[in-house]
Order: sequence, then C-alpha cells, then structure tokens
Amino acid sequence: MNPARFVVFHILAVLLMAATLAKAPAQDNAAKEGLAAKAAGATSAPQEARAIDFSRARELFQKQQKGETLTDEEQAYIRKAKQAQQKMKGQKGGQEGKGRTQPEMRPTSSTGLIALTDMGEAKYKGEDGGLYGGGSNEPPASQKEAARKASAEIQPLDAEGKPSTDGKIVFIGVGMSNTTMEFSSFKELADKDPQKNPNLVIVDVAQGGQDSLVWADTAEQVKKGKRDVWAETDRRLKNAGVTAPQIQVVWYKQARISPSNIGEFPVHARALEADSIKTMNLLKERFPNLRVAYASNRIYAGYAKTHLNPEPYSYESSFAVRWLIQDQVNGKPELNFDPAKGAVKSPVLLWGPYLWTDGMKGRKDGLVWRQEDSTDRDGTHPTESGRKKVADMLMNLVKTDPNAKTWFLAVPK
Repeated sequence: MNPARFVVFHILAVLLMAATLAKAPAQDNAAKEGLAAKAAGATSAPQEARAIDFSRARELFQKQQKGETLTDEEQAYIRKAKQAQQKMKGQKGGQEGKGRTQPEMRPTSSTGLIALTDMGEAKYKGEDGGLYGGGSNEPPASQKEAARKASAEIQPLDAEGKPSTDGKIVFIGVGMSNTTMEFSSFKELADKDPQKNPNLVIVDVAQGGQDSLVWADTAEQVKKGKRDVWAETDRRLKNAGVTAPQIQVVWYKQARISPSNIGEFPVHARALEADSIKTMNLLKERFPNLRVAYASNRIYAGYAKTHLNPEPYSYESSFAVRWLIQDQVNGKPELNFDPAKGAVKSPVLLWGPYLWTDGMKGRKDGLVWRQEDSTDRDGTHPTESGRKKVADMLMNLVKTDPNAKTWFLAVPK
C-alpha cells in the first residue's frame, strides 16, 4: 500500500474508534482511554498512558471506593493512571465525555452547614430542621408511645424465641464499613460495662464495603459479584451463639457508595431512603421478634479525599433517615409495625445518635469532628478517636433513653 494512503487510513481508523468510544457509558472511561491509547499508537498516546494497565487501575479505584485498604504502591498506581488519563483528555482537545464530572476534592474543617438538631425553623434546600421535622428533635407522641410499647415487649428469649429467664436479648449493628468500625468499638465498651444486662448479647453484623443497595437488593448484587451480606450475617450470629428469634433491637447506619453518581439532593438521599425501607422489611422478615430500630446518619466528611461519600452528601444523608421515620409515622404500609393495621413489615423506628457536626465549627452541644478523627488515608472513615466518639454517643443513648435502658441495663434506673 502507498505509505501516504496508509497514514490516511490509519488516521481515519483512529478517529472512527474515538467517535465510538465517546458514545460508551461514562463508567467505562478508564477502559475507553486504554483502548484509545492502543488505537492511536506511539504517535498520539502519551508515553505514561502506554505504561498503564487501565483495567487494573479501575479495579483498584473500585476497591478504594468500597472503603478497602490500598497499599502505597496501589495508591501510587491510581494517581499515575489519573495523570495519564488527564493528559490523554488534553490531547483530545479538551473534549469531555458525557459522564458526570466529579467535583475537585477540597478537605475542609467546616462546611458552613447546620446540623439538623440545630436548624430549628431554618431550611436546607426546602427541607426544615429537626430530627423529626418541623424543628423538633423529639418523636411525635404516637411514635413515642409505639416505641414504649415495643420496648416493653423486649425480654430474654430462648433459641426458639420463647420467654426464658436465662434467654438472650440480642442487639445487632447493621450497615457498611463505618458502621462496623463504630459498632465494634461500642460493643467493646458495652461488654466491659458492669451495668450491662447479663442477658444482653451484642453482635456486629455490619460489613465493610457493603452499602445500602447491597443489603436491600442482595440477590441481584450477588449476581454482579457482590458479597451475600445476609449469609455473612447468619454466620456471625451462629458464631456468637445466638439465633434469629432472639434478635430484638438493631442499630442501623447506612450509606450509598459514591452518591454523586446517583444525583444531587434529594435524588441520592431518596435512593438511600428506598434502600432503607427494603432493608427494614428484610430485617423484620428474617428476625420476627425485632422490635425497635435505632437509625443514625453519617459522621462529618469534610476531610474526605475521595468521592466515596464526601460533603455535602454525608450531611444530606441525614434527611434519608428522617424521611424513613416520617414514612412510618405517616402510616406507610411498607413500614407498618402494628398488627391491628395489617401485615407487620418493620420494627418501630426511632433516631439513634445524630452523628453529624460541622467539623471544627461543631454544633450547639459542643460536638466537634477533628481531622485526626478521620483517617488520613481517605478522610471518610473514622480513626480510633472518631470511633470512640460514636461509641460514646451510642452508649449514652442506651443508658439514658427511657426505652433503651429497660433492656440494656441490668437494673433500670
């Protein structure tokens, strides 16, 4: 073939492939850049890109997004891949793909946002303040009474779920990586407390990297290679020497991985709310004696270094918890707890500790979140000091809440 014609043919082939790649889904950007680099060859691809395995880089990035620990070498590989990718985009004349552009991460000690507990009559994107809405941090009278009745039914049960003086009351923690970090610290603290009810068994079934979607839609997620979180839950309960009928209380704290990919507020928070409804249904179905669920929100994420769950998404997830409880208060059938009103599909829902505070600016009760309370690795997960803060707040709840202390304390005071 004539050399000139060969060059023209080669250029046309590269342009055709680039046009095809531009139409591919945004989540395949890493793979597209790798293919584009191969198509363009040494004459157009940056030298760095030709040394990068973008499939490996994508796998490492997904691992990081799930909250798993990366080695220093793996983190360096991701940075190198991102740099190469940026250079390749520059060679394409600055044209952007059709995917969602992630905002630049800028860790900060304050966002200027106001904790729900401090908002009062103020509003955030159309939503009023207060844990339960309307500026109130107290549950409506009807919900408070429902919680009282449900808590009164909590008692030691044998393996088959029958009342027994030497039976067990099981309190579980359900959620993702932050949840297991914090609840395991709480368990360690609670198990050493001499005031703890000897019949109470605390079991952490929360699992790292397993967000609300995995818990709510396990069957489909397993098909995609995700962990079967319920099978792991059963394994942990068995190892703890307890049975499903003995589980009566749950601390629930969840999130969606990379909520910015779902949509801006309220879209991502509504997705979390929907997942939470399904999870409550599954919890009640699997644990028929589950009476009360205490739901909490995420900690401050202003120090985040990744898009795993930064601000303002962490702050905004609080509304998903509030909507969940309000759904039940307003009589949503999917969250019914009263057998007189139909099939029981959920435990009674209450707020657990409200964990978010505006970094070092804090909130009215004095809670602040220091940079050392979040890991240097990603700024999203809590360090030992951060875990202790959450564990202390949860401990305060179970020892002072009128309903919780009836089953947590050996001798309620």
